[in-house]
Amino acid sequence: MQGEQLSILKLVIDASHVVQLVLALLLAASIGSWAIILGKRSVLAKAGSEANKFESSFWSGGDLGSLYRTLEAKGGATGMGSIFELGFREFARLRQSGVPADQLLEGARRAMKVAQLKEIERLEHNLATLATVGSVSPYVGLFGTVWGIMGTFVALGGVQQATLATVAPGIAEALVATAFALVAAIPAFIAYNRYADKVGRLELRYNAFMEEFSTILQRHASRTSTTQEAG
Repeated sequence: MQGEQLSILKLVIDASHVVQLVLALLLAASIGSWAIILGKRSVLAKAGSEANKFESSFWSGGDLGSLYRTLEAKGGATGMGSIFELGFREFARLRQSGVPADQLLEGARRAMKVAQLKEIERLEHNLATLATVGSVSPYVGLFGTVWGIMGTFVALGGVQQATLATVAPGIAEALVATAFALVAAIPAFIAYNRYADKVGRLELRYNAFMEEFSTILQRHASRTSTTQEAG
């Protein structure tokens, strides 16, 4: 095993400058994508946990005003909590301003939609980079492979008799670029698909909550309208 590692290292050292540059780019792309993968894993796990915790509090039957004040006291919320917080705040502000009841729900829904879009943008941050690494790395590796093979054949032009021992090192150097490309591309591509699916599922949960919360606010708006008419 140690001999294989040393031979690969020797191939990288003996490769042409262009191939070495390709390998350096692929290595940097792999390191960067792994940093994104590990960071995004934590962010999405936290978002899912926060959504579960908030839904438990929201549907516990407690006072929504108390829930809002609790979130506000913590300095604001993220995820589903932020959607609730902005929607509730806008609804209360419009009601105190004497806005007609039929406009209360519309204003609250706009505020919730803005909060949802910001949250989805936060969750999707850097996912495009993973997609780029996953799709572009094989082509970068292919370029390095083709360049290395071209260099090998050019070198063979000055040799009277080509043998396997003559050709093998150059071909092996070129194929190292393909190997590096796969190492960079496969984890990034898998992570992108997995995380994009998780973001999509969270977005569906946010949409469902917005509809359910809008129904509750609509009932409050109807009461406000009835009170105004009675007054």
